[in-house]
Amino acid sequence: MAKLLLCIAIISETIATTFLKLSNGFTSPIYSVITIVGYMLSFYLLSIIVKELPIGIVYAVWSGIGIVLISFIGYFLFGQSLNIVSLCGITFIITGVVLVNFYAV
Repeated sequence: MAKLLLCIAIISETIATTFLKLSNGFTSPIYSVITIVGYMLSFYLLSIIVKELPIGIVYAVWSGIGIVLISFIGYFLFGQSLNIVSLCGITFIITGVVLVNFYAV
């Protein structure tokens, strides 16, 4: 159950971060509310998840996958660039998340 909640927390955080960009410095009320609610949901779920899973593992997975998702959303939705160095960094993040999940104590 904790891993499912972690997936929901990651998706919620990713949506919130996407709408943070769209909120234009919190000048767009609808996008601002979506941002705030998304972050609140994500942190609430994290508070539940860390009761069952190690906080270091949870945070590494949450932030790592969030970075990867937001990088690709930035590329596809907002036309931001991803150069070879960025893609190498994303590859390292994914590798780190996999290693942490499979080899964590």
